[in-house]
Amino acid sequence: MKLRRPLAVAAAVAVAAPVALFAATPAVAAGTPTAQTQNQPTYAELTKAATDAKKAYDDAVTAEAEGRKTVEAALNSLASDTHPLKAAVLTANKAAKDAADAKTAAEQAVADAEAELEAAGNETEKAEAQKALESAEADLTKAVQAQQKADADAEAAQTALDDARVAAVREYGVLKDTLGKALEAKDAAEAALATAKECVRENGLTSLALGLPAKVVAGTTVDFTLRVTNGTARTLTVDPLVFIHADGEQIGGKRALDVSWSNGSGWQPLPSDGSAHTAPIEAMRPGEHSDVKLRMKVDPKAPSADAFALFAGDASDAYNPCVLGPMKRYDFELLPAGSEPGPVDEAEPGKPGENDDKRPDTKPATGTGAGTGTPGSTGTSPQGGTSDRAVTTTTGTGTDGSLAATGASSTTTLALASTLTAALGAGAVFAARRRRATDGV
Repeated sequence: MKLRRPLAVAAAVAVAAPVALFAATPAVAAGTPTAQTQNQPTYAELTKAATDAKKAYDDAVTAEAEGRKTVEAALNSLASDTHPLKAAVLTANKAAKDAADAKTAAEQAVADAEAELEAAGNETEKAEAQKALESAEADLTKAVQAQQKADADAEAAQTALDDARVAAVREYGVLKDTLGKALEAKDAAEAALATAKECVRENGLTSLALGLPAKVVAGTTVDFTLRVTNGTARTLTVDPLVFIHADGEQIGGKRALDVSWSNGSGWQPLPSDGSAHTAPIEAMRPGEHSDVKLRMKVDPKAPSADAFALFAGDASDAYNPCVLGPMKRYDFELLPAGSEPGPVDEAEPGKPGENDDKRPDTKPATGTGAGTGTPGSTGTSPQGGTSDRAVTTTTGTGTDGSLAATGASSTTTLALASTLTAALGAGAVFAARRRRATDGV
């Protein structure tokens, strides 16, 4: 009994996916030039490979289950006396037994004829006994030949039955082997995709604050710039991260700092928790930088307090959905209204700490040109989410100094640690990193 054709087709499809993409591909290392990634599967290819491998595995599971039922039915059918092959075996075996019995009888007839010849008393009796012996010997010869043929027929019938059993089991074995290979391919594809999802650090993707004063007086407004520079060797989709907080503030409570950002087409407010991804850049080439304008209004009633700002470039490319530029922390002081701080230097980036790659949960900024968020959500936009915000980008190596407007599209929004915002509620966020000495990192 042959397995049905769809099962054989499923068995073939189960291992037809591009296995080359399934091998556990290490994440593209930080700073890897584009030329060195040309032979690497892209993240989209790995995602498709994992999807295809999962489907192939599911098909193989179905095929194996159906094949098991088929082979069990085939073996049960072959074991039935009514099956043509089994019936042929039974008939041939009976014929072989009858032939063996006939040969035994012919041998006995020869023996009896020999005894009659031995006992013959005269020439007439001897002649008759000799004639009877020759006839018995001829019958024995025919019986021997008949038995040999019957035995051969019985062996052939048994071989045909055995071959049918082996064929049924062999076809099922192919499905079992295919299932094992499909599982290996699925595991390899999932491992490669998981590896590609791992965040990689790009120290060349820098985020620096320009014009942020080290001291800010309550009731004043400060304009400064966040400059994100792609100092890597590959083109990135970049999503600048901004997080500004004054000590003592609670999440959702009244804020001393009202922060907005602009890409030149109006001001967009940061959410009430002071964190947001702003002005995504769809394709920032090596050497390019992008400026995000920031405006910070300080509540006139704000008390004296320490405050800080965090800036980073969260990014992705064709090979990695999670690329992290180093986090930059700027500490500054809030002074009571009416204070005369005198000459004020710009805030300097502090020394990175062990948690500098952790990102607070962020919400898309709201307002004209801002990305859309889901009401009632945690505020973390999904990977691959889209934004209609625009940004101006200038090349670090250009000679004409012109601005090249780029349309913003999908970008990676990374919220790697909600522990930061949870700690804010307890008033202890970044306490360990406060007032670190600057080293210009």
